[in-house]
Amino acid sequence: MGVSLRKARTIIRKALDKGREMELKPLSVVVLDAGGHVIAFEREDGAAPGRFAIAHGKAYGAVMLGMAGTAQMARAEAQAYFMAAVNGVYGGQVIPVPGGVLLRDKKGAVIGAVGVTGDTSDNDATAAMAGIEAAGLDGEI
Repeated sequence: MGVSLRKARTIIRKALDKGREMELKPLSVVVLDAGGHVIAFEREDGAAPGRFAIAHGKAYGAVMLGMAGTAQMARAEAQAYFMAAVNGVYGGQVIPVPGGVLLRDKKGAVIGAVGVTGDTSDNDATAAMAGIEAAGLDGEI
């Protein structure tokens, strides 16, 4: 089973709530399905218009590689040529930093990803996890 629109909206709403609770800069949140397609996206008032591409790149890298943002960043630091090649394969759409959170079902299969951007990458990931947990799903930072 994938991520329903209802769950995607819950993830977004609760991630934004967490951002406001933590007094973060305006956030943008995207939820992708297992094929990398957008289910839902919201950008808070005051967030830069280019934030969709960043949120999408964080989530897209996670779902396409089956590797959360933190693991992607470690891989980019250890094997820069590999991640540069991967980004070439995906048309420059991968942003390998925290804030791209992998969604898995109870059996461990990838069912989608969440991308959050607007504050520090670690704060983005914290907001994403708050939304994911509120939707009753499992996230991998």
